[in-house]
Amino acid sequence: MLGFLKEPVVVTAKINVNLVALTVMGLISRLWGLCYPRAVVFDEVYYGQFVSLYMKRIFFVDDSGPPFGHMLLALGGYLGGFDGNFLWNRIGAEYSMNVPVWSLRLLPALAGALCVPLAYQILAELHFSHCAALGSALLILLENSLITQSRFMLLESVLIFFILLAVLSYLKFYNLQKHSAFSGSWWFWLLLTGVACSCAVGVKYMGLFTYMLLLAIAGLHFWHMIGDQNLSNVSLLCHFLARALALIIIPMGLYLSFFYVHLALLYRSGPHDQIMTSAFQASLEGGLARITQGQPLEVAYGSQITLRNVLGKPMQCWLHSHTNTYPIRYENGRGSSHQQQVTCYPFKDVNNWWIVKDPGMQQLVVSNPPRPVRHGHIVQLVHGITTRYLNTHDVAAPLSPHSQEVSCYIDYNISMPAQNLWRVEIVNRESDTDVWKTILSEVRFVHVNTSAVLKASVLSGASLPEWGYRQLEVVGEKLSKGYHQSMVWNVEEHRYGKSQEQKEREVELHSPTQMDISKNLSFMAKFTELQWKILTLKNEDTEHKYSSSALDWITMDTNIAYWLHPTSGAQIHLLGNVATWASANAAAVVYLCLSLWYLLRRRRKIYDIPEDAWQLWVSAGGVCGGGWAVNYLPFFLMEKTLFLYHYLPALTFQILLIPVVLQHLSDHLCRSVLLKSMFSALIVAWFSSVYFVYCTFSPVTYGQPALSLTELKALRWKDTWNILIRKQ
Repeated sequence: MLGFLKEPVVVTAKINVNLVALTVMGLISRLWGLCYPRAVVFDEVYYGQFVSLYMKRIFFVDDSGPPFGHMLLALGGYLGGFDGNFLWNRIGAEYSMNVPVWSLRLLPALAGALCVPLAYQILAELHFSHCAALGSALLILLENSLITQSRFMLLESVLIFFILLAVLSYLKFYNLQKHSAFSGSWWFWLLLTGVACSCAVGVKYMGLFTYMLLLAIAGLHFWHMIGDQNLSNVSLLCHFLARALALIIIPMGLYLSFFYVHLALLYRSGPHDQIMTSAFQASLEGGLARITQGQPLEVAYGSQITLRNVLGKPMQCWLHSHTNTYPIRYENGRGSSHQQQVTCYPFKDVNNWWIVKDPGMQQLVVSNPPRPVRHGHIVQLVHGITTRYLNTHDVAAPLSPHSQEVSCYIDYNISMPAQNLWRVEIVNRESDTDVWKTILSEVRFVHVNTSAVLKASVLSGASLPEWGYRQLEVVGEKLSKGYHQSMVWNVEEHRYGKSQEQKEREVELHSPTQMDISKNLSFMAKFTELQWKILTLKNEDTEHKYSSSALDWITMDTNIAYWLHPTSGAQIHLLGNVATWASANAAAVVYLCLSLWYLLRRRRKIYDIPEDAWQLWVSAGGVCGGGWAVNYLPFFLMEKTLFLYHYLPALTFQILLIPVVLQHLSDHLCRSVLLKSMFSALIVAWFSSVYFVYCTFSPVTYGQPALSLTELKALRWKDTWNILIRKQ
């Protein structure tokens, strides 16, 4: 029974020593001296703010992309015990002792280190020699710009890691296709492809470029499968469904999960939630939720309400009035109605309160039971403090003469009767009998007499002159086609009015609202709104000292100074390995020229290389050259401030193309032993130059040792590089 104990238990395993050695070297190059400098380095000042907000569970919106990358950085802070208490206000600020610098920088550094063995495996899966695979990994290892970007709390190294992981996973899946379809390993690599693609997109939207490339390659491969007569229709259908599940459905679900975790973590109100809708704000703890949680849901005749403009740009604002009137005559000589001003005010104020009145009744309180207002009902809006009615008429608005002036009506006993009836139109209604709801309903107010729509003139960003206290203009828009958000309002604060007397009502308006109904948004509603804000909310692009154009990246005519020691000459720059960048450009040109030459020759039925070598050449170009193109060319179409680090994903693919071209030249163009020997010697000399450049620029890659004035000047290989030299 215990006979198996007579023999020792033996476990055998194949270990790729090259892979292990490359991984160790990658870890050393990225993790060495990771805590240095113990100061804020370049965009750490940007990402650090979000890490602090995660630690404090405070909601934020970052228009640069999805939240997965930020959550990974925050995970590093969480594992290091960071409490979020640090003021991220300037580059170079010394970190306090409560900031776990090593932990915050660890995940980007690990991602950057693992890119080295990933590069090796990608070339191996493309069926190139281990020598070529080793060369690609060493080039990634010795690329100064990738090292710099990996060693700080930045996201490019994480993005590149997931991009390379997605490419490797798909290549492994594809290589298993012929002999191990639907096996466990086949499913593993296919699913990992989709997961890695989703993670890449979740870190930065730049990951979408590689995702689209892999989908195109997968589509092309499946198209070839359709022509395989050995596969039945059922088998083809199973292959299609497997790819759809792994490459589309699962990535979409995973992408949604990033936002689910993000929203679950950030449940507290903060400064960024002001750009969100009232419903979204009310779902957060604190802030608006303290005011609105549980207030009456249905707006009724007699309700006291504040009306927030849904657009929220350039700033949130509420429908507002005060006792001051429009000037009799404007600066340009046009006349006004001299009625009470109505504006959109960007702050909460007692003058933002309005009372919903039934035109057929005089009471300004809610009846018992309340009579709800529905879509299509006619109402009057009475200003709570001044008790004047919201009105518009055929008088030009002060800043928008093509639109009607909106005012609160004052009876001057002249031939200008009140026109204060408004039809409530619920834009997001489900039926024509929908009740007007607090926060949830988005409504337009259509003037009964003129069909003008109540609108905040916020798109122009112009504010009223001094007589209007620089508040935003409100107009009656005559051209009311469509539902532009500046014409849409929602009730934010709401109470059922109880006081008919004006003095008692003023006290009531000054008091906090009392609530009894909760209004929580569903996850999908919050996701849709947040995703739309991320895609449409754009900060003003300003020229940055280190911004550059996409053309500057190819020849590395620019650099970025990341950090400067306050006293010594020690500094860190984002600078690439000049030898590697020049070689990558040369490899791309050689690949393009050779491909065109081969295509022309093949058109003439002249085959210079064997068919399997041609297929290898094309597939490598599709992955490496295609990866460079999709990650680089879109930047020529982008209207945003660009920096050198945006080129790093494209550069990574271009570096992988170098050993592809070198092996091809060695195998198919160097036909004699002498030529092969000479070519090998040139490669050794070239690689020595790559290592020499790496060592030369290591002091500004790692920030140490500090260089003298003469040494710093010697590093300015290009006049366009901005090496920081202190004045003596």
